Amino acid sequence: MSLPPCFATPDQIANAVSLVLMNRGDFSAWRDQQTPQVQAWLSAHAFIGNGGSFLVIPDSEGKAGMVAVGVNDANDPYCLSHLPTMLPSQHAYRISATSPLKMEATLALLSWGLGAYRFNRYVETKPVARLCLESVNESSETFAVLKATTLVRDLINTPTEHMGPEELEAVAIRLAQAYGGSANIIVGDDLLKQNFPAIHAVGRASHRAPRLIELSWGNEAHPKISIVGKGVCFDTGGLDIKTADGMRNMKKDMGGAAHALGLAQLIMATNLPVRMQCLVPAVENAISANSYRPGEVIITRSGLSVEIDNTDAEGRVVLGDSLVYACESSPELLMDFATLTGAARVALGPDLPALFCNDEKLATDYLLAGEQTSDRLWRMPLWRPYLSYLKSNIADLANGGPSRMAGCISAALYLERFVKEGMVWSHVDVYSWNDGERPGRPAGGEAQGLRAVYRMLKTRYAKISD
Repeated sequence: MSLPPCFATPDQIANAVSLVLMNRGDFSAWRDQQTPQVQAWLSAHAFIGNGGSFLVIPDSEGKAGMVAVGVNDANDPYCLSHLPTMLPSQHAYRISATSPLKMEATLALLSWGLGAYRFNRYVETKPVARLCLESVNESSETFAVLKATTLVRDLINTPTEHMGPEELEAVAIRLAQAYGGSANIIVGDDLLKQNFPAIHAVGRASHRAPRLIELSWGNEAHPKISIVGKGVCFDTGGLDIKTADGMRNMKKDMGGAAHALGLAQLIMATNLPVRMQCLVPAVENAISANSYRPGEVIITRSGLSVEIDNTDAEGRVVLGDSLVYACESSPELLMDFATLTGAARVALGPDLPALFCNDEKLATDYLLAGEQTSDRLWRMPLWRPYLSYLKSNIADLANGGPSRMAGCISAALYLERFVKEGMVWSHVDVYSWNDGERPGRPAGGEAQGLRAVYRMLKTRYAKISD
């Protein structure tokens, strides 16, 4: 694993500019210990140690001598994220050992790395400031988390022209080759031959063949987990076409697949003792003469018949076949991730993924991991009376219905119909996107809940030290 460009090599520490971390409560005592010149500089710039603020303080030669950094919460993974793009990039920086506020090196690394990220495939971005850390190297778990987060963001940010079903397949194959796994791909009409009719139905209208991507890794002796990610590489809405505004960012509708692949990479990079299956139903929900239509009935892999109420509720349709396939090998744990409903965003906003879970211990572990990593989720109920919203008069169920009530709950209930009874299962309805620019959370694709799910798995299956 190579060192990201936002981090300096250990030999550069001696010449690095010191970052002095403090909160507002520490400021007065620290200021009083400084030279009159430094005190005058602090006063002239009205620096008082507020969180999110910083001040470059010159030395006697007028060069950058140190940087005073205000931090509200040293456990906040975004507390240093403004610095990589705002500090002068010609310098390397290191956190001073004499900082009034102490911060774990791993958290500093994470915060700096999150803030340094820029998607630069199509445009050159300006260099970022580099951080020196003595106690953490490129083989650490934190670097693996950063690398996985970067993968998720890059996949979502890449336009569909360059991130269609075939490109998602290439990512899975690359990961399999890099970490000693294997990949199996079922493409086009072979989906019908191998009984994945729902995936085929949604993707058949596109000139880019639909496919089911399967990435497998791990020791047969270890407990098996299955990860499923919605891979709708672009969503026009199908014949129930979206508005222009609704379609604008639909390159991100494969955000669930990006999370699944990012988590798979993280599991393999840290050698978590599990046997992993990662499934991505990759399709483009396009419009053509053979688009699947409202009112059609699809006999799914499970044998359940589904009436298509709305072609824009396609994510749950492709996930259904994938969940059934995952259950066939009886994993100990089944997880899915999907940019599934606007209703989840109405309920919880863009930053808080909705967690649905049929197991109390798993839900508790998931939420606790979210708190521990500041990567929070909110549990929503599997309120089964709302299955009535998916009633069909001609099939076992519909993929939607006339009611606009509880949309994210009814979508989760739809998925639950395809989960084998007794299977421990979670579903995360994730936005996968930052609408605006914030330190550590640049506008565009985002990994949400990734650190939480990894911490949950790590706690459940192994104690891995960083």
